[in-house]
Amino acid sequence: RVDGEMTELAEQPPRLAKSKSHTIEAVIDRLVIRGGIRPRVAESLALALKLSDGLVTLSVERPGTTWEDQTLSVHFACPACDTSLPILEPRSFSFNSPYGACPTCQGLGVLPEPSGEASESDLERQPFSSVQPCPSCEGTRLRSEARSVRFEGASIDELCDRPILDLLGFLRKITLDSSREPIGAPILREVVSRLEFLERVGLGYLSLGRGSDSLSGGELQRARLATQLGSGLIGVCYVLDEPTSGLHPSDTDRLIDSLRRLQGQGNSLLVVEHDEAVIRAADWIVDLGPGAGPDGGELIASAPLAQFVDDPRSITARYLREPKRPTLRQSTQPASDAHWIEIRDAVVHNLKSAHARIPHRTLTCITGVSGSGKRSLIHDVLVPAFRDWQRGNGALGRTEGTNVVLGLEGIDTLIDVDQSPIGRSPRSTPATFTTVFQGIRRVFASTREAKIRGYTSPRFSFNARGGRCEHCEGLGVRRLPMRFLPDLHVTCEVCRGKRFNQQTLEVTFKGKSIGDVLDLRVDEALEFFSAHRKILSGLTALHDVGLGYVTLGQSSTTLSGGEAQRVKLAAELSRSTAEHALYIFDEPTTGLHFDDVDRLLRIL
Repeated sequence: RVDGEMTELAEQPPRLAKSKSHTIEAVIDRLVIRGGIRPRVAESLALALKLSDGLVTLSVERPGTTWEDQTLSVHFACPACDTSLPILEPRSFSFNSPYGACPTCQGLGVLPEPSGEASESDLERQPFSSVQPCPSCEGTRLRSEARSVRFEGASIDELCDRPILDLLGFLRKITLDSSREPIGAPILREVVSRLEFLERVGLGYLSLGRGSDSLSGGELQRARLATQLGSGLIGVCYVLDEPTSGLHPSDTDRLIDSLRRLQGQGNSLLVVEHDEAVIRAADWIVDLGPGAGPDGGELIASAPLAQFVDDPRSITARYLREPKRPTLRQSTQPASDAHWIEIRDAVVHNLKSAHARIPHRTLTCITGVSGSGKRSLIHDVLVPAFRDWQRGNGALGRTEGTNVVLGLEGIDTLIDVDQSPIGRSPRSTPATFTTVFQGIRRVFASTREAKIRGYTSPRFSFNARGGRCEHCEGLGVRRLPMRFLPDLHVTCEVCRGKRFNQQTLEVTFKGKSIGDVLDLRVDEALEFFSAHRKILSGLTALHDVGLGYVTLGQSSTTLSGGEAQRVKLAAELSRSTAEHALYIFDEPTTGLHFDDVDRLLRIL
C-alpha cells in the first residue's frame, strides 16, 4: 500500500516523486472475520511485527465500504502523538526516584510561592515558609506517565489518596482472571496484609499519600510499630522508648494489643514508659529512682505488678496504689461571652469544617483521639491566623470562608512552647536559653580578681574569643570523625571540659570558677546564688518545672523533647510581663512521671 492506495507489486509499480514524503506499507495478510482464524492472525501479526520492528497497522472495513486504520505498537510509544515511555518498573511509580518524580517539583508536590526567587536548591529545602501545589502534578508528586497507568480503573495517586480503610475494601473486592492471578495474587495479599497492620494499630483513617511532616508523634510511633508487626520476625528483643507519646487512652489500648501480638510471635519487649496503662499491662516492672539526675540511678524495685504496688520506697508505686485525685481544683472564674476565641469552618488535614470556642484567661485542654485534628486545629489554623492578625494581614471582620478565626482582640502576644530543641548546637544550654548565664557572667565580672585583670562580662562567655578555650572553641569536647561510624566526642584535654582557658578559670566566686558553676545542678545553683535576685528568678523557674537535676551547662542536644519544652516554659516564667499572652503547649506531659505532671499542672 503506497500513500494509502493498494498496489500489486507484480504489476507496474507506481512512480514516486523524489521531492515528496511517501508512506509505503507491506500488506501481510487479508482476513475475513470468522471462527477458527486465531492461529492465522497470530502468525500474520508475528511476521508484520518482525518486518516493521514492532509496528503494525490494522485496516478494518466498516459498514458502507469505508476502511478505518488503527496503528499499534509493541513498544511503550504512541505512533500517532509521538509519545514514548520507558519500560515500567517499580521505581517508575516512586516520587523518591527521578524515574517517577514530577520533574517540575522534583517529587515534593509543592513549589515556593512565586513572590520569591526560587533556585533549584530551594526546591530541595523543607519546610517552605509559603508554598503552593505543583501545577504539573497537582500535588501528587508523580510524573504524568506514572499517573496514566491504571489498575482496576484507578491510578496509583488516586489509590494513595484514599483512607486506608477504603483502600482495604477496594483491594479485597478485586478478582483477578487466570492470566493475572499467578503474578498479581501474591502482591495483593502482601499489600492487604500491610494495610491491615496499619488499620490494626488505629491508623485506618490516614491515607498512604499523607506527608509524614503532617502526622502527630503518636501516628508516627504506630506507623513504625505496624512495620514491625508486619515483619514476622521471631526471637527479637524490641526496645520501645515511650511509645504512648501523643496517644489517646483508647489508642494506648490498641498499642498494648499490638505489643502483645509481637510478644506472642516469640519476641521480648523492653518498654521505657510512664503511662499507667502500659505499666499495669506489663508482666514485669523495673523502677529506677528515687529522684532524677544525680539523685536517681538506683534500682528501687523489680517485680510483677501485684508486688510492685506495695513497695514503700517507690514514688511510682505510690501513684498506682492511691486512688486518682484531682491535682488542683478547677478555676471558678466564669467565661464571658465577650472574651472568646472562635474558630469557624476549620478545614485542614482531618478537620471537616470544625467549629471551636476557646475562652480567654483560662486553662483550655484540646483533646481527642490520635489523628482527630488537635494539632491541625491549633498549629495549622489558630497560630497562622494570629500571626497574620499580628502583622496586620488578618481581617478580624471576615466571617465567611474556611479557617476563620475571631476574638483575638485583647491578646498581646502568642507564645508557642513546643518540643523542638532549644538549640541545634552544643553551645545552647539551660543557663544560656533562660538568660541565667548573663547574670552569672556579671557576677564573675564584678569580682575583685576580674577587676584587677580588667576582665568584663564577655570574658566569661564560652562563645567568644578571649576567655574560652580555643582548643575546643568553648565546647568542652572535641569531635573526632570516625569515617564509617558515628562521630566520637571526647573531653577536651586542654580545658578538661571546663570550656574556658586557664586565665579565665583562675577568677573564682565563692571558691568556684565559671567552669565549676556550669557543672552545678539547678538545685545546687539555687543555694549558691541565693543572694542574687535576677539569677534566682530563672533558677527558681527551672526548679519549679522539675528540672532541678539538670546542670546549668548541659548541652541542649542531650535534652529530651519534654525537657526542652520545660526549659522553654521556665524561660517564659522567669520573664515578668504585663501583657496578655496566649500560651500554646504541645503535649507538655510527654516523658513526665506522675509526680512531674502534678508539678507542671500547678505551674500552669
